[in-house]
Amino acid sequence: MRLATPIVILALLSALAGCGSSEETTDTSSGKPGATQVRSAWERNPDCRRPPGSSRWGCSVGDYRCQGVVTGRGWSISCSKPGRSVAFTVRP
Repeated sequence: MRLATPIVILALLSALAGCGSSEETTDTSSGKPGATQVRSAWERNPDCRRPPGSSRWGCSVGDYRCQGVVTGRGWSISCSKPGRSVAFTVRP
């Protein structure tokens, strides 16, 4: 029982602190210029092509590190760098 009390207190403090982030996130569907540029650079970069048979892959686009995941609607691409991220979907 002595260990249970500190664990409960830590859990409550963690919940109150939250898991938020100050990172700005944009989506190419919003039409923001930075997101459109990252997507265009991703599409032109041969290192960002999906390896045959893979369900996940990654590459670098400028300062961004990108990862792709196969989904039911196409490829879900997420690119990020410190303080900024961009996400978009690409039809194979």
